[in-house]
Amino acid sequence: MKKTWWKESVVYQIYPRSFKDSNGDGIGDLNGITEKMDYLKELGIDVIWLSPVYESPNDDNGYDISNYQEIMKDFGTMEDYDRMLSAAHERGIKIVMDLVVNHTSDEHPWFVESRKSRNNPYREYYIWREGKDGKEPNNWGSCFSGSAWEYDKQTDMYYLHLFSKKQPDLNWDNPKVREEVFTMMDWWCKKGIDGFRMDVISMISKVPGLPDGEIGKNGYGSFGPYVCNGPHVHEYLQEMNQKVLSKYDLLTVGECSGVTVEEAKKYASLDGKELNMVFQFEHMDLDGGETFKWNDKKIDLVELKQVLTKWQVSLMGKAWNSLYWCNHDQPRMLSRLGNDSDEYREISAKMLATCLHMMQGTPYVYQGEELGMTNVPFEKLEDFRDIESINAYHELVGGKVLDDASMMKYLRYKSRDNARTPVQWDDSPNAGFTTGTPWIMVNPNYKKINAKDQLAREDSVFHYYQKLIALRHEKDIIVYGDYALLLPEHPAVYAYTRSLDGEMLLVLCNFSGKEQDIQALCEDYKEKETELWISNYENASLSRGKLRPYEAAVFYFPAK
Repeated sequence: MKKTWWKESVVYQIYPRSFKDSNGDGIGDLNGITEKMDYLKELGIDVIWLSPVYESPNDDNGYDISNYQEIMKDFGTMEDYDRMLSAAHERGIKIVMDLVVNHTSDEHPWFVESRKSRNNPYREYYIWREGKDGKEPNNWGSCFSGSAWEYDKQTDMYYLHLFSKKQPDLNWDNPKVREEVFTMMDWWCKKGIDGFRMDVISMISKVPGLPDGEIGKNGYGSFGPYVCNGPHVHEYLQEMNQKVLSKYDLLTVGECSGVTVEEAKKYASLDGKELNMVFQFEHMDLDGGETFKWNDKKIDLVELKQVLTKWQVSLMGKAWNSLYWCNHDQPRMLSRLGNDSDEYREISAKMLATCLHMMQGTPYVYQGEELGMTNVPFEKLEDFRDIESINAYHELVGGKVLDDASMMKYLRYKSRDNARTPVQWDDSPNAGFTTGTPWIMVNPNYKKINAKDQLAREDSVFHYYQKLIALRHEKDIIVYGDYALLLPEHPAVYAYTRSLDGEMLLVLCNFSGKEQDIQALCEDYKEKETELWISNYENASLSRGKLRPYEAAVFYFPAK
């Protein structure tokens, strides 16, 4: 397999609003990121993926962009951005920008022009349609509740918004739109950035005619079959690659809703015609249910193993995986798949990290994950800031699908705001995030979970991540080795091997709070020469034949 820097990298996602506030206004900013660059260098990461910092009215926390070539005032200035970019590059850290081009803000000059009249030159930059029988053009529902169409009185037509009504979808079938986007991307590349994470990029090409979707529980039609992996998506990404991406040495990752393994092989093919890798959501959707994601169902480990193994095995030698448990759109995985009690929080955080970082693909660490940050005990709806969560509450409780107590429980478990509370730097007021009033509540457990404590303790989650990242940098087998699943039906143990040039790794992870007997598996390996690379308990050994609660261990077997 061809070696490249982005396969060997570990990416750290920063959600700027919640990372570090440098000026006391309660909002994280670019100078705060610059201030913590040495912390990231110490952790050992190679790349920062920066969630959007562009000018935005902030309806969807910056994913509604009104100017792609300016910085949101909350975050600072373009000079602050340039200083941050230089600080990263001086430390050998690359910067990947979030590219949000399925839609813009309704305050973007293109849309402001587009809605002025039916024959405005910018009209075709967006997806406008006549109503049908006094109703919306079709029955699609938006990702953020309600219809995917907004009526505009001025021209007596509707525009499409798959997300918020303040996020109108761009019309990628218009060559002028593609040209504008490519020119803007090139401008950032010339500035010296190192890549793009592309927001919902699998949705940019819609099926002509925009047919009605199958009606779901929310009373709206599903747009998925007509939007995800649409008819021209690969053609448009290849054009993007030819005109921009291929001219620079970049990391490119597409957030691809509805992506299948077969589609991923096209998006992230090793021939380099489109992107380097994709984010898929199959493992994240295993705990979905009747009310979409709003429940407190637990992910079944056997199903999780099946899904992750399918992606590992199917893409091997054909495309590249991105590996993640957490991001700004998911709750804290430690509270979802691990155990956030005082007894097992750090042990299970280390176990989850081991399981992910030993797989083939580029691992992503979401801010605070390296500290074992947890979900947040939000008490009331007013504590939330996330448009998806607030809209879902009103839709499901207002529509009497769920009662208040159930919905609040589900929001505390699944809301995106769980990942968006401030990074816990120390045990001073507001966790050292700000001297002002934070834009969203700080998790009250910051006194015991914070970076200052973890940096001072050799056995901390931070230092464990540091060791995992260092191992990936040193050992080719972790990056390039083949993957094979063991014990596929075991309800509590995730065990797999990695193999390269006669060498082998055995990765053992106990996802339960009970001791697990794996004597039969260990018999196959315990006579062989082996070396323990990393574990989250002392005295990890194959001869024991058991895994302690949430135990993880990685054993190396040299080539004979």
